[in-house]
Amino acid sequence: MQDNPIQKQWLDAFVSLFSLCKASANEKIIVLIESHSRHVNIMLTELALQQLNLPFDITRTQTRPATCAPIVRSTGASNVLDGEPHIVEALCKADFIIDLTVEGLMHAQPTSDILKSGARIMSISNEHPEILARLPLDPTLKDSVKRAVTACRIASEMHVTSTAGTNLRVAMANTITVGVWGWTDRPGTLAHWPGGLVVSFPHTASTNGVLVFKPGDINLTFKRYFESEVRFHITDDFVTQIDGDGTDACLMRHYLAGFNDPLAYATSHVGWGLNPHARYEALTMYDKDDLNGTELRALAGNFLFSTGANEFANRYTEGHFDLPMMDCTITLDGQKMVDGGVIC
Repeated sequence: MQDNPIQKQWLDAFVSLFSLCKASANEKIIVLIESHSRHVNIMLTELALQQLNLPFDITRTQTRPATCAPIVRSTGASNVLDGEPHIVEALCKADFIIDLTVEGLMHAQPTSDILKSGARIMSISNEHPEILARLPLDPTLKDSVKRAVTACRIASEMHVTSTAGTNLRVAMANTITVGVWGWTDRPGTLAHWPGGLVVSFPHTASTNGVLVFKPGDINLTFKRYFESEVRFHITDDFVTQIDGDGTDACLMRHYLAGFNDPLAYATSHVGWGLNPHARYEALTMYDKDDLNGTELRALAGNFLFSTGANEFANRYTEGHFDLPMMDCTITLDGQKMVDGGVIC
């Protein structure tokens, strides 16, 4: 899919985003880009800020190669700030950061210090703008996400099951839970667009059981739907065994082994999608270079299981899988949040 001339609906969507973020002319606004950032999204960001009469600075840095052997995609853990203390220092002095890095700052190591400084980060997922504009910034989504966050924060256990054989339990006491509805207007917070999901970052030794991925579930690192069954055995947060005879299991075993890092097998976060505008078939409709798959993370009713970096458990790694699972039932202390893939 080529970048066509800028469409009005694309620009309108960016203007709406920055308006919801309550960006103001009194703030120090920094647009963070790297050499491989999507050019059309940089242009749309600049035009939207100009249309809103908001002054801004652009901070450019070079795209860095991954330090591991496997090909890294869609991690939310950009390495562009590694070894760049002056850029991190400048970002800490900002009020509003628009993150246009390829992988995003969500799980990047310097992000915690930037947020503690009071800056808020708006990560725009590395998607073609048609995808972004197709998912409206829905104010009602904020209420849905906040209700889900509250439910997770007061729960003691999450239990995930499916007719395919999934049976996973997550200890939720004192677990960090965050919700993303697509924009941020509060200091010290990070949001990503598209939004519409709730995720919890389990503490050490909190996640145990079996996950069974069936045909039709989604592997967003590989940007493909599962075509064969894969079974994860999880003990105290870590995937200890991957069963399956098909290509999907073979690919996952080889990919994770390539990191030569035990943390690549750890649980990153668990949660579910709440965005009714997200489309299940989206992965088939775009070239792989045109989408980051954030829409599928937010797909209403999916159970999102992720491996890799979990900054709240002090685990950092370049290995990462985001794995939306369909048709699961999710309960919190016995109360159904999602029933067979349908939000309750």
